[in-house]
Amino acid sequence: MLKRVIQIAFLLIGGALGFIFLPPLYEFMHLSSNPWLDNPIVSIILGASLLFVLSFLLSDYCVRLIVWMEEVLFKLPVADLLFGTFGLIVGLIVAYFIGFAVERIPMRGVPEVLPILSSIILGYLGFRIGFKQREELLQLFTSKGNVQKKKVAMQDDIALSKLLDTSVIIDGRIADISATGFVEGALVVPQFVLTELQHIADSSDTLKRTRGRRGLDILKRLQDERASQVLIVDDDFEDVHEVDLKLVRLAKQRNAQILTNDFNLNKVCELHSVQVLNINDLANAVKPVVIPGEDMQVVVIKDGKEHNQGVAYLDDGTMIVVEGGRGYIGQAITVTVTSVLQTSAGRMIFAKPKES
Repeated sequence: MLKRVIQIAFLLIGGALGFIFLPPLYEFMHLSSNPWLDNPIVSIILGASLLFVLSFLLSDYCVRLIVWMEEVLFKLPVADLLFGTFGLIVGLIVAYFIGFAVERIPMRGVPEVLPILSSIILGYLGFRIGFKQREELLQLFTSKGNVQKKKVAMQDDIALSKLLDTSVIIDGRIADISATGFVEGALVVPQFVLTELQHIADSSDTLKRTRGRRGLDILKRLQDERASQVLIVDDDFEDVHEVDLKLVRLAKQRNAQILTNDFNLNKVCELHSVQVLNINDLANAVKPVVIPGEDMQVVVIKDGKEHNQGVAYLDDGTMIVVEGGRGYIGQAITVTVTSVLQTSAGRMIFAKPKES
């Protein structure tokens, strides 16, 4: 059925082309004086016959092309097709006005052919633009109120910005915390921090070089995974050489918070009345609560600094100082918690062997 439709289309197109192009061809070949040949009906019949014969050779290819186009179109999203069709309509409208403008061109055949060519070219271009630029077109139809909301949201995001120092980037836990969505606002990395990180990554010391490259990988991960902004800013203070002091001054200038796990930077920020978010504080806050008097099973692995002390560790790395535990090194014993010391540098548990 489709093949027959294509052959009929070739027949009609051939008749139209014969009507348009054969009279100029007769005139060029000096055959226009023949009334039997230079006749509109004869031109239509000759053009239709020629393309109808060609249809037997080309119809199979046309059928395959149409079937392939159907398969492609059925797989496309409806929104893409909708905007592609919108672009096609705009292109055809532009082609119509072009055809209207060239009607007065005195060259024979141009007013008939140029509108057809412009319709094909501009229609195709309009469809491609509408199909490929769907997101940009949607933004054009976005209301001013939504644009204003986005601007306000962006301003709020920057107002809640967090400055990252080198230690928290190398530590890497900020990427996991950021992925949970608990960190609000933009993450800001000053260029002087990035430069320090690059110097560490270029260090001749293997350990430093590994830590620096890990920090760069963490930054890349933050940029790829974080929903909100990760900004690299060029703000610098030439009169200050210490990176930590530069961070403090930048935090004051931007009214921002500093994200770190550096205990000394934490203290400096407190002295300068700069709000600091310490990753270690967060880690300590979410650790299981240990209450004095609670019993726990530990393995004493080494002796402590003080006389007759033993040291054990929990699974999360928390140190347990066991008073009188030196004689139990290498043994699993039950201890009773006596006190808990929790600071920004970490948490330490004091215990003693449980009396049997």
